[in-house]
Amino acid sequence: MTFFRRATAAFFLFNTGLIAVLPAAVSHATPVQGVYAGAIVVDAATGQTLVEDSADVSNPPASMTKLMTFAVVHDKLADGSLALDTPVKIDASDARMGGTQVYLDARETFSVEELLYAMMIQSANDAAHALARAVAGSVPAFVDLMNAKARSLGMTQTVFRTPHGLPPPSRRVDEGDLSTPRDFARLGRHLVQNTDVLKYTSVRERAFGTSRTQGPIMMRNHNNLLGKIAGVDGLKTGYTASAGYCLSATAERNGRRVIAVIMGSFGPGRTIDKGRARDLKMIELIDRGFAALPAGPVVVRTGAPASQAPAPAAPLPVVKTAPATAPAPTEQQTSTPAEPMFKFRVIPPEKKP
Repeated sequence: MTFFRRATAAFFLFNTGLIAVLPAAVSHATPVQGVYAGAIVVDAATGQTLVEDSADVSNPPASMTKLMTFAVVHDKLADGSLALDTPVKIDASDARMGGTQVYLDARETFSVEELLYAMMIQSANDAAHALARAVAGSVPAFVDLMNAKARSLGMTQTVFRTPHGLPPPSRRVDEGDLSTPRDFARLGRHLVQNTDVLKYTSVRERAFGTSRTQGPIMMRNHNNLLGKIAGVDGLKTGYTASAGYCLSATAERNGRRVIAVIMGSFGPGRTIDKGRARDLKMIELIDRGFAALPAGPVVVRTGAPASQAPAPAAPLPVVKTAPATAPAPTEQQTSTPAEPMFKFRVIPPEKKP
């Protein structure tokens, strides 16, 4: 069987639910179906853009918003005004958030650290809401901190209105969180270089609420690329009907690290495909990003200070697909809904006779 036929067969099996990840050698040549609003890949060491396509298009980030929530909480941990073991008393407003959650109850108390794991692994909206209250005293005050942090990072095309990414009651896109792939790449780079975000986003499974009388919830990370694509160890997925499937991802290979973001992804014909087209495109973007890295060993130490001046810009490979438009506003919108985990299987090359 030829390489092209193997790649085509692998893509077909992915879309029928039998396979979700392709080996790097195959994925780079595999045609990726579906549409997306915009995408970008940057070098984590320098911030240099490696791949971009409509990287400045505005789109709801959905639960990727929780990356900024993490950034603000981390700042409070770093300045000593908050600790990982600080208890957070849950209240009724947390418990009624809806969407993806860990089902917090107003009678419960959890540590900041446990709520961080719930927010980053399970994408729990109730945990994000509880952390926002604990840090700033109110959700509006916390959102102000989010927007101040965005400005400090140069995220000029971003506005946050929630700590979790759920759409507004009006369902009007312009009244919710808005950002761009380029801005989220800046945020991802900041988090990788200056925080311990990978401690949380690299975890595939973890129990939450081990002391609950009804037993704990087993949280499963929504990032399907973890453990399946070489070097991927974060960062965050997102989905609402208006945002489409979104993913901020990072991967490290041979001491080099890239940050990749895709927003507004849908399946062929703008179908709701559980993020399959998004994940395939992200594999392609990561491969293209590593291929476009300038020569020379550059080690990115996670949690370390940002690197010095960026390297000179190189010609930019461009990924082109049809642009996405907003889906019908009547569809249900929930931030990063629980998705059935489809099985991952790699198709080995056919043995030569």
